[in-house]
Amino acid sequence: MAFEWIDDAEALDAAIAAALEDDRYALDTEFHRERTYHPHLALVQLAAAGRLWLIDALAVDVAPLKQLLLSDGLALVHACSQDLEILELATGAIPKRLFDPQVAAGFVGQRQASLGHLLEAHLSVHLKKGDQLTDWTRRPLPDSALAYAASDVEHLHALHDALVAKLGARLTWAEEEIERVRQVPRGPRDPETAWWKLKGHGKLRGERRKVAQAVAAWRERRAAKLDRPVKRVLGDLALLSIVNRPPRDARQLRKARGIGRLDGGTERALLAAIERGRNMADDEVVMPAREDTGNAPGAAVALCQAWVAAVADREKIDPSVLANRKDVAALVAGKKSRLDDGWRRELVGQDLRALLAGQRAITWIGGKVALVDARGSGA
Repeated sequence: MAFEWIDDAEALDAAIAAALEDDRYALDTEFHRERTYHPHLALVQLAAAGRLWLIDALAVDVAPLKQLLLSDGLALVHACSQDLEILELATGAIPKRLFDPQVAAGFVGQRQASLGHLLEAHLSVHLKKGDQLTDWTRRPLPDSALAYAASDVEHLHALHDALVAKLGARLTWAEEEIERVRQVPRGPRDPETAWWKLKGHGKLRGERRKVAQAVAAWRERRAAKLDRPVKRVLGDLALLSIVNRPPRDARQLRKARGIGRLDGGTERALLAAIERGRNMADDEVVMPAREDTGNAPGAAVALCQAWVAAVADREKIDPSVLANRKDVAALVAGKKSRLDDGWRRELVGQDLRALLAGQRAITWIGGKVALVDARGSGA
């Protein structure tokens, strides 16, 4: 499919108007974030109504795409998480309705859910390998990069049709899971939790923990303000050195491992953050949430996981999509679990609750794991 290059507002408005005439539209984005704090959108790929557009986000404000995103049209976005983040930053909106082939593929038993694998499996389409290191801010973009970008949306309508046909009644399960992904919060990172990313943060105690929170929060805010990667503001080695031996003055700060050369203003700001950590009250420390799985007995968790695996195999669903160990352990401990909601509850959660209540039992029948009721009749 030939593509149309868009680098002015009038052409973008026309493309949006054409896409609004279709009940589906395919979207993808290309962006950079290696040298910045915030991702910088460079290109938007849009396909609808038999046409394909490459929108130069460096030349035209893509905010008008909000009209399309909030329409009743179904957005087809593969591996959507990062695309939703960048679209929300650029337009203030995410798609009102969404279909993610990567998520849907888990419901037909496909663990290899890259776009290339899915197109080969369902449409016998073989994508050419693109340059993973393309500089999407380059203008003009080489023809090979433009072709690669276009291919990311060119076949999504046909892939959607193929997956819907294969999903059958499971389409509602896939739609429920995709909606959960669509609603995942994507707001700005909380600077006060940035210390959770530090290596060995779980071993920090007392003043060290408080200094870690204060200095990591300072680094996060400064990186956002300067639009630089956090490690270019202050490396992890320097941060951990400060945490383990908090300096009290500029002389001690300059001796910290990995600190590099800092200007006077940065030194003062960093020392102020360290002092804030020293004076932080215990109840100001923001601790990572613990997995609320109680004291789930390992044997019970293993038994339930055996049934989850059996159901996943029977239904040809990727086991990691159905449930992870955290889901199972929470259910065993009588805590809130994803297995108590929606399609997971219908498929396996209710049976596991019955198993844990002694109303059902797991056995081996005909070479397969089976669930039987307390009287021994097959379930």
